[in-house]
Amino acid sequence: MTVLLAPDSFKDCLSTDGVLQAMKQGVKFFNPKAKCITLPASDGGEGFLKAVAVHLKGLEEIATNTLNPLGEPISGKFLWHKATNTAYIELAQASGIELLSVKERNPAITSTFGTGIQIQKAIEKGAQKIYLGIGGSATNDAGMGIAKALGFNFFDAQGNELAPIGENLAKVVRISRPESFQNIQFFAINDVLNPLFGMEGAAYTYARQKGANEQMIAELDRGLAYFSEVVKNELGCDYATLNGSGAAGGTAYGLKSFLNAKYISGTSFLLQLAQFDNLIKKHAVEVIITGEGKIDGQTRYGKFIHGLIVEATKYQIPVLAVCGKLDLDAEGLKSLGLSQAEELYDPSKSSSYSFENAPRLVSEKTFLVLKRHYETLLDY
Repeated sequence: MTVLLAPDSFKDCLSTDGVLQAMKQGVKFFNPKAKCITLPASDGGEGFLKAVAVHLKGLEEIATNTLNPLGEPISGKFLWHKATNTAYIELAQASGIELLSVKERNPAITSTFGTGIQIQKAIEKGAQKIYLGIGGSATNDAGMGIAKALGFNFFDAQGNELAPIGENLAKVVRISRPESFQNIQFFAINDVLNPLFGMEGAAYTYARQKGANEQMIAELDRGLAYFSEVVKNELGCDYATLNGSGAAGGTAYGLKSFLNAKYISGTSFLLQLAQFDNLIKKHAVEVIITGEGKIDGQTRYGKFIHGLIVEATKYQIPVLAVCGKLDLDAEGLKSLGLSQAEELYDPSKSSSYSFENAPRLVSEKTFLVLKRHYETLLDY
């Protein structure tokens, strides 16, 4: 029995490595002789650099001094491939939500400026290609912070230079730009399909988990819509409705508008790096177990799990899942393509219970999801 373990991280709870270790234990409880193959996952968010490093050779880790989403000094890193002058940068390193405590999270005042500093460092090193994993942000600034760090400036009606933060989106009337980056190719790696604004946009879909209340969400959404009109008038481009532009608080939109970045599916990027097709055939994988913090109606909109299911379906390999919170009924799971799923959340326990006992619970739920899967097969 060969099991492929391909989980993403559980936000604010377990890293991808932590989930993998716990899942391995669960598989061994179910079948001590089972062989576990691991595929560290990332849809472009937390763990992107680690996932890249697993599959690419000849990478150098470059340490950088940068700023967190609130502008406080921190240390970060990116990966450098000297042979191809290529940099791999993870947005979450400098602009990630996990860098801030729950009380500090506020998408009206956070910025991607720190990620822009890292991009500038890569450019100074001679980068000709820059791949940016852009999930897991604490921001809703439409990439203003990145643009500012690279020489763009944003002005209000009085000619004052504006800080590149979410609450200033609605104040921009003029944008000045630096020399173009014609000799550099940018790639925005993420699996989100949301547009920039609207009920399916960046603010209404993701700002709540970044600390916004209902009033702030509405204000941020109006700011994104207004800002896109300014960008259209000032720069002559209009990518607000493009699938994926709402990723990372509109960072994808900013990368496309300011740097002409190409959008790439994070799942496709990772599975190609991992040579997924060869992995499945070489090890005769029988079942795949994936997982992330939450599985809900948004999971089908480009999340890693959805992309993995699509690929696994080509080989008729069942995909099982363990997650922190499951917000899909049986019909929803079937529609998504999951054979079985288990959640850590227990309504009879305190809200902190699943967080405090996550490693043990992931092991137990992995055992359970395998048990139920094979019991179902016996019923046929």
